[in-house]
Amino acid sequence: MNPTTANKNTIVQETAINAKAERIFDALTSPEELLRWWRVTGKFQAAEVECDLRPGGKWRMLVADASGTRTATVVYGEYLEISRPSLLVYTWVREGENWPATTVRWELKEIDGVTAVHLTHTGFASESHRDRNSGWPMIFEVLEAYVRISDS
Repeated sequence: MNPTTANKNTIVQETAINAKAERIFDALTSPEELLRWWRVTGKFQAAEVECDLRPGGKWRMLVADASGTRTATVVYGEYLEISRPSLLVYTWVREGENWPATTVRWELKEIDGVTAVHLTHTGFASESHRDRNSGWPMIFEVLEAYVRISDS
C-alpha cells in the first residue's frame, strides 16, 4: 500500500487491490457490506448504514466505538457523482462537529482483475480538521482484507 500524502486541504490515499472494480464499488456502496467491513478491531465499527445511491441521494453511517456502544460518531453526506464501477464522489460531514463539509472521491481503475484505488479527500478547513479525518489507511486495509476474504 502506498502511504497517504496530504497537505492542509487534501488527503490522497492509493493502493492496488487484487479484485474487480465492481466488487470494490459494491463494498463501498452497499449498506449490508459496509456493516460487515467498516470496522477496525479495538477501535470502531459501523453500526448503522443508509445509502440512497444516486446523485443527490443521501448517505449516513453511525460508527460505534470499540465496545459497540451507540454513543459514537455519525457521518453523513450527499452523493455528488456516481459512475459504476469507476467513480464515487460524496460529501462527508461529522455530525456535531463545527467543520465544513468535505468531499471524498474514489476512483477505481481495473486492469486484468487488479484495481487501482485512488481516494482524494478534499476541502479541509485546517490541518487539525484534516488530521481528524486521517483514518483512510485503516479503511484501505480493512477494505482490501474484506474484498479478498469475501471473494474466496
